[in-house]
Amino acid sequence: MIDALARANPLLSGSRTRRTAKASPPQTHLAGFEGVLQADGYAGFNELIERGKVRLASCWDHARRYVFNVHETAPSETTKQWLDMIGDLYEIEAAIRGKPPDERRRVRQEKSNPLLGVLEMSMREKLATLWPKAPLVEAINYSLNRWDGLTLFCDDGRVEISNVLAENALRCVALGRRNFMFAGSDSGGERAAAMYSLIGSCKLNNINPRAYLEFVLTHIADHQANRIDELLPGNVAKHLRPSTPASL
Repeated sequence: MIDALARANPLLSGSRTRRTAKASPPQTHLAGFEGVLQADGYAGFNELIERGKVRLASCWDHARRYVFNVHETAPSETTKQWLDMIGDLYEIEAAIRGKPPDERRRVRQEKSNPLLGVLEMSMREKLATLWPKAPLVEAINYSLNRWDGLTLFCDDGRVEISNVLAENALRCVALGRRNFMFAGSDSGGERAAAMYSLIGSCKLNNINPRAYLEFVLTHIADHQANRIDELLPGNVAKHLRPSTPASL
């Protein structure tokens, strides 16, 4: 069952591709993806962006961290001002959290966009006055080199200001990493990864993982193999009674 469901979902089956110099995991997992990719500054995503079918939404948590690290060791009025401005962006987000995308976009265009314009101008003006190897230069360049991705959330109400939600969703995987040494084999690790994906999808769709597995085991024997994707969590959620997502 897991193998069949994994083959139906590229994000589940991507682990089967060996990590080689010619095939990086992001390009393998997202080979057919088109749309917005919310991510950190990992360089492995660059080739996806160059294809022109993927737009990268960068993370303000990461950009802020570079400024904060400089402020912590060499505080200045400039770094304090920038941190306060980034804090204002997050306050705007807190006020519209859970609102429809169109409403979020409207508020961001009205409030966040002008603030971002001031912040960008301030960074560029400061950069022109600094010694190339000054600590603050790295923090400024990190943001300016990703500015299109850092401001994309203002143009698309579905996009988040930060990648922290995605990172928190994977925290359980990082915490359990030592246990994965005992999967027994590559195939065992691949099945464990597929199970993680399926159970994580159940949580996102607010369905009980056990109820989902019982439903699939009951129906998969009579289900057409070329329509196995119909048994993925998002597609069967309507058949299951909503419940509080179970903790992993």
